[in-house]
Amino acid sequence: MSIIITIIPSITPLHYITFISMVSPFGLPRTTITMAHPGTSTRSLHADDVLNIVSDVAPPLHVATTFRYPSDPNLLVPAADADADADAAATTSPTSHIYSRMSAPTPTRYETILSSLLHGHALSYSSGLSALHALLTLLNPRSISIGEGYHGCHGSCAPEDLGPGDVILLETPVNPKGTAFDIEYFAGKAHARGAVLVVDGTFAPPGLQEPFAFGADVVLHLGTKYFGGHSDLLSGVLVCRDDDVGRGWYRQLFEDRVFLGSVMGNMEAWLGVRSLRTLEVRVQRQSGNAARLVEWLDSALRAEGPVAGSVEANVQAVLEEYSAGWGEWLRRQMPNGFGPVFAITMRTERLARFLPGKLHFFQHATSLGGVESLIEWRTLSDRMVDRRLLRISVGLENWEDLRADLEGAFAELAVMPEE
Repeated sequence: MSIIITIIPSITPLHYITFISMVSPFGLPRTTITMAHPGTSTRSLHADDVLNIVSDVAPPLHVATTFRYPSDPNLLVPAADADADADAAATTSPTSHIYSRMSAPTPTRYETILSSLLHGHALSYSSGLSALHALLTLLNPRSISIGEGYHGCHGSCAPEDLGPGDVILLETPVNPKGTAFDIEYFAGKAHARGAVLVVDGTFAPPGLQEPFAFGADVVLHLGTKYFGGHSDLLSGVLVCRDDDVGRGWYRQLFEDRVFLGSVMGNMEAWLGVRSLRTLEVRVQRQSGNAARLVEWLDSALRAEGPVAGSVEANVQAVLEEYSAGWGEWLRRQMPNGFGPVFAITMRTERLARFLPGKLHFFQHATSLGGVESLIEWRTLSDRMVDRRLLRISVGLENWEDLRADLEGAFAELAVMPEE
């Protein structure tokens, strides 16, 4: 059994009503309990309250792979009956599990919270690319239309012309530059051709962007990033719409995951639940920090006739440009803030190579979305990018300290002798 929290529109377009539904892996919701409309942080903390079976305030970590069947004979439902009869399956306790390849207490908590935050039916996977592979196996498109984005996703599919039954895989904001695309526009292109729009929303987690509101059919998240948020877990998440097609895809993905075994580990799911509790406050702080840093860089690059040795002169001496998801049109799609990742392009490859070593608060490492700020000379892990480009993932530090860190590094680079 799984517990799924589904968000559906109420009479007021800007509001949502939360329903806690008991769902068989192969059936449809049977019963619902209506709750008052909670905010994002409240759902992060309480969407899984229905699963509390012990008095612990912090959810316990369950490591079991197999679970006892109910002692009440009336609650024993043969697998064939559960497949054929959703009502029969729903008689099982919502906190009952059979085998961890099917479901387990801790991953179920993780998926329950995500289903509420992402406004659909969420399934977790062992990694982001395993989630994408599962989706492509389900949809089995003849062609995939894919533009810029994460090199790992490019490795999972080959772009071709678009037609009925095919897939547009839209990453927005996009890796590594953080620039954004109009989801509604691509939804129109996909649906006019009978194709499916899959939105990779990794760089804009809940609170910043709601892809289903703009026409997405499936949402993908590399949960290793912002859902994890502490650089210590590997996870992928697929979310299906709450309609007949979406529920059908969810059921098939669940069955496929049972037999392919690409489930999330118990420890990783426990870390995920821990991390989701603070998702909104983390992301809002990171988004705000990134906005201030980008505004500072923009101002420095635009300064006319800066005095030699000034901050503005140093920035202009070493930095060619920055890339970030900005623009008035984007405020409709991301009304609460822009993505916390952006990229900078240095004037030379040598400057890009040396910059990370001059920084103190920005750690030189790949990945993103963690509480600590990271900078990566992106060519070390991505063969497709300009060798002068560095990707910056902004963390929770005081933004003034991050700015001072960059100011100091730029000052050193500005006077560094050429080879």
